[in-house]
Amino acid sequence: MKNSDIIDRDLSVVWHPCTQMKDHESLPLVPIRRGEGVWLEDFDGNRYIDAISSWWVNLFGHANPRINAAVKEQLDTLEHVILAGFSHEPVVELSERLVKIAPPGLNHCFYTDNGSAAVEVALKMSFHYWRNSGRTNKTKFITLSNSYHGETLATLAIGDVALYKKTYEPLLMEAITVPAPDCYDREPGESCADVARRMFVHMERALERHAHESAAVIVEPLVQCAGTMRMYDPEYLRLLREACDRHGVHLIADEIAVGFGRTGTMFACEQADISPDFMTTSKGLTAGYLPMAVVLTNETVYRAFYDEYENLTAFLHSHSYTGNPLACRTALATLDIFEEDDVLARNLELAEVMRQATEHLNDHPNVADMRQTGMILAVEMVKDKATREPFDWKERRGLRVYQHALSRGALLRPLGNVSYMMPPYVITPEQIHFLAKVMTEGIDKAVK
Repeated sequence: MKNSDIIDRDLSVVWHPCTQMKDHESLPLVPIRRGEGVWLEDFDGNRYIDAISSWWVNLFGHANPRINAAVKEQLDTLEHVILAGFSHEPVVELSERLVKIAPPGLNHCFYTDNGSAAVEVALKMSFHYWRNSGRTNKTKFITLSNSYHGETLATLAIGDVALYKKTYEPLLMEAITVPAPDCYDREPGESCADVARRMFVHMERALERHAHESAAVIVEPLVQCAGTMRMYDPEYLRLLREACDRHGVHLIADEIAVGFGRTGTMFACEQADISPDFMTTSKGLTAGYLPMAVVLTNETVYRAFYDEYENLTAFLHSHSYTGNPLACRTALATLDIFEEDDVLARNLELAEVMRQATEHLNDHPNVADMRQTGMILAVEMVKDKATREPFDWKERRGLRVYQHALSRGALLRPLGNVSYMMPPYVITPEQIHFLAKVMTEGIDKAVK
């Protein structure tokens, strides 16, 4: 079987996500036959380094033998069981281990199927907490500009990336949006921490004005991933935690994309030494194998729902595959690798390799910003470096980098005019240097 065979069959029946399908009249699909480590291989024998971890989920490489073994063992024991009124050992052990490694105080785990659903759960749980507490007026949510929290209706409502949100605005609840502490907007001589302090004034004002009607503030800690990998300093999280406490508003940390070692610590909140009231996790939790998400929360929230049934205070939210045993066992194997291989220490070394390998792009005439947080590195292309005038988005310059990378055996899927690396943690320094070279070549071609 060849690529062309799969492509013809695919285009007659499959509607792909986040895709204008007409693009595939000129931009061929890449059908993948198998994966191994950082490599993906198509049906024609071409290989590609998966530099974006297959949408940020694959931590330890494709077809990882240790994770494979855990899934196979679980498959012979229990594939699924309802989690309402029933339980199983993998979900208990996973919950115990997540509580152990999470920021202090997050001691209850609520399971769902994907990141968007996890954020929906956190929103509903926060609103419902205040309702159970007699504060029925607290129905709004405060969010940051350029934020992204998913593509279901509630998560779109609290996001702020127009590409995803604008079409569906008539269907959405209204959120309170505060300017983000984006370090890209720093002034000459200003540090990212300075930006965080300067921009927090807007959040403080929003809380002063809206705390009485707001259930929670929701943020993506340190990196707004779908918002073209814009980054900010942990100082903002420290200020936000204190302000939420002072104003009586929950803090939701959306760690779906940034958790499990991606920013340099197990969870990004650790870098600010804070504990949110809710933390959503997914993606790297199961290392790219199976869909699963978990919302962690604290004893105070849990107790607000603990009551006699007839009082109707229970949190009646469910998904068919909640706490799926196969996914739980996969997550446990993922946590085993973190513990046994000292992954976080090695990631610090790999992050430094990424920095050094791309450092030369700081001097590129069409690169306005090089930014990095742990194992996330982004390069922003612009038309004019001095003024930071962007390229017209319709020119799709980032797509040109993507196409060049494919021709060189690398998957570097862009976010607009931003090219980025978010590779599996099993990547080697040599492969990072290769990706940096390919990215540089692609940028040179894209800006012409």
